[in-house]
Formats: sequence, C-alpha cells, structure tokens
Amino acid sequence: MPKKPSRPKSPRVGPEFTRRGFLGGLGAAAGAAAIGAPAFALRQDSKVLGPGPVPLTLDINGTARKLDVEPRVTLLNALRNHLDLTGTKKICDRGSCGGCTVLVDGAAVNSCLMLTIDAEGRKIGTIEGLATDGKLHPLQEAFCEHDALQCGFCTPGMVMAATSLLRENPNPSEQDVRIGLEGNLCRCTGYHNIVKAVLAAAGS
Repeated sequence: MPKKPSRPKSPRVGPEFTRRGFLGGLGAAAGAAAIGAPAFALRQDSKVLGPGPVPLTLDINGTARKLDVEPRVTLLNALRNHLDLTGTKKICDRGSCGGCTVLVDGAAVNSCLMLTIDAEGRKIGTIEGLATDGKLHPLQEAFCEHDALQCGFCTPGMVMAATSLLRENPNPSEQDVRIGLEGNLCRCTGYHNIVKAVLAAAGS
C-alpha cells in the first residue's frame, strides 16, 4: 500500500504565531472595548503599543513601506487599506479560505490571522511582487496557459500558496500539490486546472 504523503502544518498563521493566540488576543481586545478600556498590544519584547496608531516599517516585496496603524489591524487590512496592495483578497476574514495568503519569510501565511505589528522585521511577499520587470512569474504564466481560474477571486491566494509549495518541494507529485493547496478554497471548483498549472510550473 503506497505511503500517504504527510500533511503540511496547519493552520498557516505564521512563525511563532498561533490561531489560538490570535483569537485570544481578539477576545481580550473585545472585552476591553466592552468595558470601555482602550485596546492595546503587548509585543514579545514586552513593549506596550497602542491604543492609537503606531509607526511601523514593513519589508514588502523587497521595499520598505512605512505606515501608521492601530495594534489591532491585521496584516491583510494593512496591505489593502493602508498600502493599496489589493491583490491580496479579503474573503472569509477568518483563516478558512486561503484567499489572503501571502509569504512571510518564505512561508505561506493567512494574512487575516496575523497582526501587522507581528509582521515588522519579517520579509513579506504579495502577489504584486511575483512579476519581474513586467514579466509574469512562471507560475502566473502557467495559471494563464492552463486556464486555472474562473472568477479569479481565489487566484492570488492560490498562486502565493503554490509559490511557497514549489520553493519547499520543486518537484511535487499531483498528490503533493493537492495536499499543499488544501487550505485554499475555489468556489468555482476549478481545482483540476489549478493542479495542472502548478505541476506545469514545477516542470518549467
């Protein structure tokens, strides 16, 4: 009986960061708001930030981007609403669909589950940073050639998740690809062509 491929670690919420910790922080902030207390964040270096906007510098696609955001703002909302990087899609906003997937230090991360302050000092990659000098990334070209998109709304997250997958495993099997992308949902059910595109990009 063939050995079943191992599953990737889940959930994808970034290095040194867990879904439980994130939800716990949100619960604490909600509780503070309910009693009229200001929301704030305690960083790993024990420095208290907030409740108002704090200055941050993010390394996004190799460029330093400065912004001021409240500690409660997720990386997803910072990218879309503060930095105008709208390729990262906001769909479920709870880490279930993978539409907001970005790369953080090379790993696929659901940006809706990561606070912006926790992204400072890390290398962030978004769909806007894949093309080079106006030329599409081979994975993007494969998605076009194999018609691996229908409405296209899930496509950025799929491409970013697949980018991380191919960096970890440059020569995946079909089963590896299906398992590697299991955290990304396509409501148009275009999975077959998406898998074909990733396998074609791996062989290019």
